[in-house]
Amino acid sequence: MFKPLPLFIGLRYTRAKRRTGFISFITLTSILGIALGVAALITVLSVMNGFEEELRDRILGMTSHASITGTDGELRDWETLQDTLKGEPRIKGWAPYVEGQAMINSDRRVSGSLLRGILPDYEPRVSEVAHRMVTGQLVDLKPGEFGIVLGSELAEHLGVVPGDKVTVITPQVTPTPAGILPRLKRFTVVGVFHVGMFEYDRNLALINLEDAKRLFSLADGISGLRLKVDDVFYAREIARSVGPKLPGEYMITDWTQAHSNFFKAIQTEKRVMFIILLLIVAVAAFNIVSTLVMVVTDKRADIAILRTQGMPPSSVMAIFIVLGTIIGLLGTLLGGISGVLLALNVETVVPAIEKLFGVHFLSADVYYISELPSRLIWGDVYRITGVAFLLSVLATLYPAWQASRIKPAEELRYE
Repeated sequence: MFKPLPLFIGLRYTRAKRRTGFISFITLTSILGIALGVAALITVLSVMNGFEEELRDRILGMTSHASITGTDGELRDWETLQDTLKGEPRIKGWAPYVEGQAMINSDRRVSGSLLRGILPDYEPRVSEVAHRMVTGQLVDLKPGEFGIVLGSELAEHLGVVPGDKVTVITPQVTPTPAGILPRLKRFTVVGVFHVGMFEYDRNLALINLEDAKRLFSLADGISGLRLKVDDVFYAREIARSVGPKLPGEYMITDWTQAHSNFFKAIQTEKRVMFIILLLIVAVAAFNIVSTLVMVVTDKRADIAILRTQGMPPSSVMAIFIVLGTIIGLLGTLLGGISGVLLALNVETVVPAIEKLFGVHFLSADVYYISELPSRLIWGDVYRITGVAFLLSVLATLYPAWQASRIKPAEELRYE
């Protein structure tokens, strides 16, 4: 079907003469439409991939991959579990913690917060907070000195800096002659961390584990053990394999139980966005139909002459399939290259646009992440360009079929 002659004529028709300049303009519009749709689809999916990866890294950098606690919500004698955990090659670290809700009051403001008691020597094994300190260090959280490390947004909201005093108010009550009063304790701010995620920078405060046990009236127990595994995607399987080996009855949870709906929502949004943007590509691809219909109308006499010289209908059809395929191929290649370049440079282009126009697209107090990340996955690029090219080829079939049905006698009757 695709012989050299149909290929040559199809290539020739891509270069319009002056009298068919309007058709050339429509052809260029079709190419640019496909290119724009493909580039937009590659860029948007890359940004969503980067957004998902950044969220996962930041969330799992502050929360545990898995955790162990007692059946009553407290874990006692956690040291006895270490021998079992040391024998598990897929568990890279563990750290005890005490967690509870509290109100933190400064001389100026008050804020609710998640208060987490940690051991400074163990915490770097399971989280990135030690590497995210703006001022101070985790080792400044010494038992009995009642120091506290605040998230950067929380410290800014309270108007405090290292060295200032804050009052921590817990739901636990203390009976006094004057009645039952909430438990209060003065803490000294010894550090500030910034992880770049508003949820933690605004709502998390860290204190020493021993201070937290006293504050929450935990005599011998803790809230649990936080675990870090070698592959977060297999956290559930690893946690399930560890459970039967522990000496006693314990509850084991993993991050997929706490954040599964969140990441499923992101995956669903990616699929919906892919379909929506693919419709843009489809509209641009089917613009080829109108372009080829106009070309066929303009070339009816030429087609009739070719038919009288013995060209079969299949070869006529091949001419216009070649023409439409070239339009689709050029648009797909242009869009693919543009999309890849833009996706690889989003983190440079977006700040430049923000600086130029004085705007900020992702406000930290509204979105989880205040910067626009990007992660290009070549599998997405191949899938997008393949689908765009396939739609372009399919769009050529009807006009090419119409061209093959032209009757030479009727077209040349008045020539």
